[in-house]
Amino acid sequence: MGRFSADAVAAPMTPSKHLASPPAPLRLLSGTGFALAAGLMWGLVFVAPLMLPDYPAAMQSAARYLAFGLIALPLAWLDRRALSQLTRDDWREALKLSAVGNLLYYLCLAAAIQRAGGPLPTMIIGTLPVVIAICANLRDAQRDGRLPWLKLLPSLAVIALGIGCVNHSELTQWKAQATADGGADLQRYATGALLAVGAVICWTWYPLRNADWLRAHPDRSPRAWATAQGVATLPLSALAFAAFWLWTAASGSAFPMPFGPQPALFVGLMLAIGLLASWLGTLCWNEASQRLPTSMVGQLIVFETLAALAYAFLLRGQWPAPLTALGIALLVAGVLWALRIKPVRVAP
Repeated sequence: MGRFSADAVAAPMTPSKHLASPPAPLRLLSGTGFALAAGLMWGLVFVAPLMLPDYPAAMQSAARYLAFGLIALPLAWLDRRALSQLTRDDWREALKLSAVGNLLYYLCLAAAIQRAGGPLPTMIIGTLPVVIAICANLRDAQRDGRLPWLKLLPSLAVIALGIGCVNHSELTQWKAQATADGGADLQRYATGALLAVGAVICWTWYPLRNADWLRAHPDRSPRAWATAQGVATLPLSALAFAAFWLWTAASGSAFPMPFGPQPALFVGLMLAIGLLASWLGTLCWNEASQRLPTSMVGQLIVFETLAALAYAFLLRGQWPAPLTALGIALLVAGVLWALRIKPVRVAP
């Protein structure tokens, strides 16, 4: 789908022998390494809402990607030759990816973490490897091969059981803490879970669409494409931040703008995750997406889940409860099980 026109999106992609073949060992190793690096950096975004509980999710989402856009400007100068090759449709695609995969995704995620804590939204996001694998199985079978459904079902069941264990454990702990603090707001917890599902929807669409562009443009630089998304994010995030500022002023909110009650921590965190999670993480993910089949690279998002859980428990200063640890182990086992399934070629 070269330029993502309406006709191109509707038309089936002609399968390529090169793209449909299994990745070579070195390509598999390097692609997995890039996915691991992306996961370690993306895990950082789960920490910021916990460290900034007084900052609204909309402000955090806008500020994070405003920082990403500003960081992308000097990088765009370095990649100006590659960026000049992008067409208007390419820039339109970068804008769509930025709006859904960046701003909307992080808005849902930050709000979910602030309402339900860190581990539950993280585990819901942890379903992404299999959700993306299923979607890729349905839409990209001719390009990447199909994962046999009967072999995939046991791993789905193990992952679902793992999420159930963590949900039960975290809900029990959350209820006990909320009761000690004066009341358990189950509606707030449930809203957090639903927002996490919204984040899953956004980030199921993003890697599939992003991989489409990268696989259709194997000669293009993944670094330049990451920078292009940062540049496309800048006007969106600037408008979102300005809108939030105007809303706080119009509503008579006492929240101190533009940097809130902890300006040094806020600005430092936004710049750090703007550089590491947004730009460098996207670059590493683009490298992985260009090397591996979509159904395979989608499952490697489990690295993000594991990193986010590790950071959350480090921030809490405690080990996970036994049932939570069991749920994490089941999640990893389910994804590893799914990774062992080999794609089967589908005739055009």
